[in-house]
Amino acid sequence: MSCVVLSTQAELERFRANLDGPLQFVPTMGGLHQGHGELIRLAAGRGPVLVSVFVNPLQFGPAEDFDRYPRTLEADRDLAERCGAHALWAPAVDTVYPGGPQSAVSRSAPVDLQTHLCGASRPGHFDGVVTVVARLLQLVEPSCLWLGEKDWQQLVILRRLVADLDLGVAVQGVPTVRESDGLALSSRNQYLSSVDRARAAALPAALRRADPNDPETSVRQSLAEAGLEVEYVERVDPRTLQPCGAETAISLLAAAVRCGTTRLIDHVFLMTRQPLVAIDGPAGAGKSTVTRAFAERMGLVYLDTGAMYRSVTWLVQQNGVDPQDAASIAPLLNDLDLQLRSLPGGGQQVLVNGQDVSDAIRSPEVTASVSAVAAHRCVRQALTAQQKAMGAKGGLVAEGRDIGTAVFPDADLKVFLTATVGERARRRALDLEQRGFPVPERSELEAQIAERDHLDSTREEAPLVQADDAVQLVTDGMSIEAVIDALVGQFRSRVAEEAWPTPAG
Repeated sequence: MSCVVLSTQAELERFRANLDGPLQFVPTMGGLHQGHGELIRLAAGRGPVLVSVFVNPLQFGPAEDFDRYPRTLEADRDLAERCGAHALWAPAVDTVYPGGPQSAVSRSAPVDLQTHLCGASRPGHFDGVVTVVARLLQLVEPSCLWLGEKDWQQLVILRRLVADLDLGVAVQGVPTVRESDGLALSSRNQYLSSVDRARAAALPAALRRADPNDPETSVRQSLAEAGLEVEYVERVDPRTLQPCGAETAISLLAAAVRCGTTRLIDHVFLMTRQPLVAIDGPAGAGKSTVTRAFAERMGLVYLDTGAMYRSVTWLVQQNGVDPQDAASIAPLLNDLDLQLRSLPGGGQQVLVNGQDVSDAIRSPEVTASVSAVAAHRCVRQALTAQQKAMGAKGGLVAEGRDIGTAVFPDADLKVFLTATVGERARRRALDLEQRGFPVPERSELEAQIAERDHLDSTREEAPLVQADDAVQLVTDGMSIEAVIDALVGQFRSRVAEEAWPTPAG
């Protein structure tokens, strides 16, 4: 497959008119290397790929390297073609900025996202980035935007741009590609002399060897000993880009140095535990279905806390105990052996004291009583303790009513997944029908769901409420795949591929 070179807007529009599949867009400033090649290769697995080469003058400060920035269009085209690109678009400045760069309608990157890291030492740089990317997206109209995680601050800012402008473009980050000695690939590496190139490897090495007790100081010391001029070493929250410490389970340790005349940046992710995701919401919002699929896609363990409460409810009913009688329920919890097992090919087996209750806990009888049983302090304390123990090392996604508020208040991502009562009644009717249970009238189902919402949200112990820092996702009209994609997007805005790679396949 040949990679055509486009230069005008008319050529771009003709290319777009003949697409076969969703357009994947890889914006670059040229000087392509295998880091860009990895972006292109991965993008090519999703659809036709357009690579742009445009050295954006608005991204360079007065003393920066705009004039000597690599411009190697023919070599760029060859690499893009080898990696699977369908076209390379190299627009002139007046195509991107018809009235010239200085007369362009400029955009400003959020102040909070450029106060630290590169934003502090390169004023105006990220304003230039969001201005040009907004313009390129307007001209290209892609389905997906592919960006490297090497420029993590830029990736965070551009995710915010796409979300705030509601552009309907997916943003896909790709892990940093490195040389054999760990140096991150960059178009600017070609500026390095042979002596400087050898010294540059000290940057990734210092980050990898950071002292977990005082990573910033240890990295600064290592960089200075290697003869690198330190611009910054900072530890920040990966999503907010604000300074943080070890209290943040997953943090970004980033550095910028000058090696000779060349500015280099790099980072590592520090993790005190594996990722934790908390998905809360009312009954019938589809939490179990999407959480299970999301967990599988991300390589996380799925913790179905709803099944745990249903299991206790089933046990209460089997023992003829009144669901309202906490004193009689408490003894049942003392020797409770509750196990959740993932099944090959998906699904989950639920065992109560050795008995498989996977189907029984989904009966209308259990559904009718689970809110009453779950409201008891003894039940919630017993199961919350089990859930906390399961999540101590992270690496899981849990769903329920109080996961982000009571069970995992330190979760890296909290989502409040909900839907209207009418939509949840429709889903409940379908589920009952598929399981072979009688299906009540829709009005009766809506009344049951509304009553359960009331019980869950007004109970004394751990009521159903949306955590202050949770993302609300209303799923009316969304397919299961669309909901999962939304969850993946939220997860990746907080947890990089470098920190938690997506499982192959």
